[in-house]
Amino acid sequence: MTTLTETSVAGNDDQRNENPEQRNEYRDQRSDHQALESNTGLAGKVRTKAAELAASPKMMVALDVDGTLVNHDGHMSVTVREAAQAVVAAGHEVMIATGRSLNATLPIIEHIGIDTGYAVCCNGGVTLRLDPAHPDGYEIIRKATFDPGPALRALRKRLPMAKYALEDEDGNFLSTERFQDASFGVEAIGVDFQTMLEATAVRVVVFSADNTPEDFNEAIKHIGLAGVTYSVGWTAWLDIAAEGVTKASALEHLRGHLSIESHLTVAIGDGRNDIEMLTWARRGVAMGQAPEEVIAAADEVTLSVHDDGAAHVLRSLL
Repeated sequence: MTTLTETSVAGNDDQRNENPEQRNEYRDQRSDHQALESNTGLAGKVRTKAAELAASPKMMVALDVDGTLVNHDGHMSVTVREAAQAVVAAGHEVMIATGRSLNATLPIIEHIGIDTGYAVCCNGGVTLRLDPAHPDGYEIIRKATFDPGPALRALRKRLPMAKYALEDEDGNFLSTERFQDASFGVEAIGVDFQTMLEATAVRVVVFSADNTPEDFNEAIKHIGLAGVTYSVGWTAWLDIAAEGVTKASALEHLRGHLSIESHLTVAIGDGRNDIEMLTWARRGVAMGQAPEEVIAAADEVTLSVHDDGAAHVLRSLL
């Protein structure tokens, strides 16, 4: 059961393992895709969209983190940081939209100079309002919780050796097998599986070191998860949120709240958990290293994270 709570009490994006050969392959794929754009006339459409948005007085700009603003070592280049800071300084509504949990998102928000506005965490499960006057610098204004029991039972039956972690409604992480990840933002508390079944969840993460990404994907398809929203990462990694909750659903709620017209929206991302967000935005931009299904959902493709692709898009908004 999905619960949306409004309160004034103050999602890891896809995991990847890359090497230089893969990076070259991404660049080749990007070149092929850009050639296709020129041949089909899509490039002209993209330029028109960019011109429309750049001429607009105020835009809503949603930014993924891992694989978009930071590379797979968690490093943000000076070029990307300065471009993001410039768009913030220009007065646009710049907001992080990530699979990371709250405490792993806050340093990114600070790094690019956002002190007022909003942010979306946990793949849409948590929305923050940033306020420098608040004791914590933010407050949680929206949280989507769900009963993880049915999904966890189905997953455990099919993937008994996988590691499981769960963010509860109080922001704690519970995990089996001493499962830790930087995207949690806090140290997970080791618990037994039954305790996880009885918790109320904002986010569930599943990781299997014993399965190839292909086997893991096949297992998830076979399970046929119902009553939740989920996305599979680059490795054997799964993120689960409440039914109907995505980055896009949280962003749309904020867009309505801020009374920003839909044609003034921009989003940049690289993972499968960004597909809905890229489709939602008037200008959806996929990173150069994104998988084909993400590129297919986007209006355009920028350079890879290794080539500061996000900076190129951000500078076009100035």
